[in-house]
Amino acid sequence: MQNIYYKAFEVNEKDGEFHQNIKVLSTDKLPAGDVLIRVHYSSVNYKDALSAIGNKGVTKKYPHTPGIDAVGVVEYSDNDKFRIGDKVIVTGFDLGMNTAGGFGEFIRVPAEWIVKLPVELSMKESMILGTAGFTAGISVLRLSELVKPTDGKIIVSGATGGVGTIALALLSKLGYQTVAISAKQSESEYLHNLGASEIIPRLEFQELDKRPMLSAQYAGGIDTVGGPILENILKIIQPLGAVTTCGSVSATNICVSVFPFILRGISLIGISSQNYPKDLRQILWNKLANEWKPDNLLQLHKEITLEDLKTNIDLILEGKLKGRTIVNLIDY
Repeated sequence: MQNIYYKAFEVNEKDGEFHQNIKVLSTDKLPAGDVLIRVHYSSVNYKDALSAIGNKGVTKKYPHTPGIDAVGVVEYSDNDKFRIGDKVIVTGFDLGMNTAGGFGEFIRVPAEWIVKLPVELSMKESMILGTAGFTAGISVLRLSELVKPTDGKIIVSGATGGVGTIALALLSKLGYQTVAISAKQSESEYLHNLGASEIIPRLEFQELDKRPMLSAQYAGGIDTVGGPILENILKIIQPLGAVTTCGSVSATNICVSVFPFILRGISLIGISSQNYPKDLRQILWNKLANEWKPDNLLQLHKEITLEDLKTNIDLILEGKLKGRTIVNLIDY
């Protein structure tokens, strides 16, 4: 097919320092793959920010285009499952990590990474969800297998972040009562609008009693930060309750007794969206587009361009972004 020139937010390494610039690139330099996609929207995730500042645990080689989320239209396909003009989503796998990602106007990926955009979901809505919403969806799905709305309240950490925001919205949609843990007391109204009946300051929650178990208060939890926050959530879950965990911004290790697990029978469920099976991936996207779709989804985002990425990457690293930030590439 004909080579196409396009714009992308590219990160370069020089003398151990990393620089981000908007560059004109060529589709013939994209990695091998079955399907070439013209990207309409991407979104800003913490992993994208790490890639943009040279975190070799996320991206090993530079120059590189981050962006672990992308939605767009098939430009060219060598796979019978996808035709030119199909609207498709790519999230997870290696996109934006070591494969050029959604911060460019084009991506080329294996067909196995792609799901078709549900007709009930607009491209913009799909990226308001993105990896964060998909991760929240898996978390709610797994939690709902063990905990029902009538069992009690669900506590959610990192509540103004991408996963936390969508988790609160999904839980509210499904009839759960929620309590939010957040460091941003100025965002109380935002969290209440997502359905949180109570907001606990993060610093206050981190200082809970060091005993192995505390009074059982919640039927379940969705943790997005790890570390002491997760430790303290586990101590206050009711018998037969469950907690999902998907993040490590606070810390990668926890120090917790086995007592909540063997005396209360609680479950700790790890959540990974990166390599979630393709068949299950399409099923969950269909849920998110239909019966699980938050009523206030369009209110949970701000929209930026490639030029705004540097500023917003700094903000997410400083913990100053709330909700979802999507990148518009089609109007660029």
